Amino acid sequence: MKAYKLFTPEKVGSIEVKNRIVMAPMTRCRAIGNVPNDLMADYYKQRSGAGLIITEGTSPSQNGLGYARIPGMFSPQQVEGWKKVTHAVHQGGGRIFVQLMHTGRISHLLNMPEGAEVLAPSAVKPGGQMWTDAAMMQDFPVPKAMTTEDLASTKAEFVAASQNAMKAGFDGVELHAANGYLLEQFLSPVSNIRTDNYGGSIENRCRFVIEVVTAVAEAISKDKTAIRLSPYGVASDMPHYPEIDATYNYLSGQLDKLGIAYIHVVDHSAMGAPAVPEAVKKIIRNNFKNTIILSGGYEKERAESDLQSGLGDLVAFGRPFINNPDLVERMQNNWSLSETLNMDQFYTADEKGYTDYPLYQN
Repeated sequence: MKAYKLFTPEKVGSIEVKNRIVMAPMTRCRAIGNVPNDLMADYYKQRSGAGLIITEGTSPSQNGLGYARIPGMFSPQQVEGWKKVTHAVHQGGGRIFVQLMHTGRISHLLNMPEGAEVLAPSAVKPGGQMWTDAAMMQDFPVPKAMTTEDLASTKAEFVAASQNAMKAGFDGVELHAANGYLLEQFLSPVSNIRTDNYGGSIENRCRFVIEVVTAVAEAISKDKTAIRLSPYGVASDMPHYPEIDATYNYLSGQLDKLGIAYIHVVDHSAMGAPAVPEAVKKIIRNNFKNTIILSGGYEKERAESDLQSGLGDLVAFGRPFINNPDLVERMQNNWSLSETLNMDQFYTADEKGYTDYPLYQN
């Protein structure tokens, strides 16, 4: 029988994970009132066979709560809710990082508490619409361009949320700088048209991301700090620009100097986006000495191949974990994966299509 690297332990920052299979972050919209709950604890515990779980995008502040029913990490109630989740995953033998996701301009005031603002690097309105529970689909608004004070307060919110994550029992924090959300909005010259030290050159466009990563690493330790990147991603109205390769070459080199736990590289080509060129993945791999997590449309054999070649150290699986809570066991035993996937229940509010997928039956 073939010995798979996929099922061997690995060190990630300061922790050891029992296998190299990661449950990718997936927004599921079950946090009623933006507070994690018992249903979410059950969901994550069911999937604690993964070596590492990365949670759904979790907002560091009121201003980052762009979507309906996504959780936050800025109130005492949210910290208490997350404690249930981390306890459940640790009981199941898993490890768990929270993904801190500030949605930036991909947002709508109808999804946000009173007094919140839709912030972005620049007042550039994204194309498209988003769901609001109050008024269904709505156009994105024009965001407010962040002031110097907004930059400082938002960075402080990421730090406070990361400290809250430690109080809630998380093994670490993944900063979401992918999929067109706030941190990636700074990286792109399409969404970032600033003329100060945070816009223009590649170094300036990367500045806020590097400052946030540095501040979080100083607050909770670099071993517990990580980041997600999506070069060539087009989610959330992020068109391509000529300096993509150079941007991620520079950024990955700077992240290596900070010595953080991992870079999570996502390739959405399996969902119709342009593929991330192999050359770009190799640039990031060569620049960054610590752990690389690869993500995007993987199945077992391709995951194993990319581990064996050294392109990545762990591989994240997203959708297969939705309808296969015991995905690791199924892959280890060559059991078939469930074909049933209720896409119309991805973002609903209850247990249907969430915690009711069955385990494998012989």
